[in-house]
Amino acid sequence: MPRVKGGTVTRKRRKKILKLAKGYRGAKHLLFKSANTQVMVSYRYAFRDRRQRKRDFRKLWIARINAAARMNDMSYSQLMHGLRVAEIDMNRKMLADLAVNDAAAFTSVVEAAKAALNK
Repeated sequence: MPRVKGGTVTRKRRKKILKLAKGYRGAKHLLFKSANTQVMVSYRYAFRDRRQRKRDFRKLWIARINAAARMNDMSYSQLMHGLRVAEIDMNRKMLADLAVNDAAAFTSVVEAAKAALNK
């Protein structure tokens, strides 16, 4: 049985991995085996961090809303409950954007939540 040579298919596969490993430090961008290992690890990190990013942004929005709410003499949890009672359906991203860029509008939202809680 004749020997099977890798030829162009193997070279193409290895070049593809080494291209993905461009910019890595040390042997990880030069040697196929270590580059392949690092690329696979990088894919795992990317998969994990796409989900982590969503959590991080939610935490950031909540921190911003809480800070702005406390400037209006209200806690975050009271504000969110007040918004639910007042049937104001705004997501945290929009509330955080209001808190940062339009303090007057955020204050009016807080006042509406306070009014709903006092009923």
